[in-house]
Amino acid sequence: MRLLLLRHTKVGASWRQRCYGRSEAPLGAEGRAAAHRLAACLPTGGVDALHASPSRRAALLAGLLARRLALPIRWDRRLMERDFGSWEGQSWEAIWQAEGSAMDGMIDAPARFRPGGGETTEELAARALAWLATLPAEASVIAVSHGGPIAALAGRLLGLPVRDWFAWLPPEGGGLLIERPVTGPPGITRWPAAPAPAP
Repeated sequence: MRLLLLRHTKVGASWRQRCYGRSEAPLGAEGRAAAHRLAACLPTGGVDALHASPSRRAALLAGLLARRLALPIRWDRRLMERDFGSWEGQSWEAIWQAEGSAMDGMIDAPARFRPGGGETTEELAARALAWLATLPAEASVIAVSHGGPIAALAGRLLGLPVRDWFAWLPPEGGGLLIERPVTGPPGITRWPAAPAPAP
């Protein structure tokens, strides 16, 4: 199986310092332009299916790719970002002032801590893995999602502790390429690949 997981492009400036898991944070002009560039240059040969989060910030890139690939979009709520409950829409600074180190519960108590009464880290990972399990074993798939589900999938597939998942969080407009052989562990690389250092 070959899976390219893409994170949506940049949201508008007024949302960049705010918590916007399930909130419909719109793309800014920069993010919309980046989505068009990304859809135009993405290698698309041999892609069997296109999946996407139904969040609006993922929908533009998904729609552009659907037209280029001539494939339907398979919308799936399991690809949505974490539900942050009452934290949604608040600035991260305001959340820190109110919650302090309790925020660390997302890492230190992944099965119990519900940010803002929302979704635990384990629940986020479980639904992302449940989605992954529905993909055909030999399919080539592109999915447009969010940082949380993408990092959780990488962390789970690599067997990493939660604290190390965030090293696999792609930048907005970036992604991860997951290749799963018939036997053996999956290979996960950053997309696009980092350029080689200058000699």
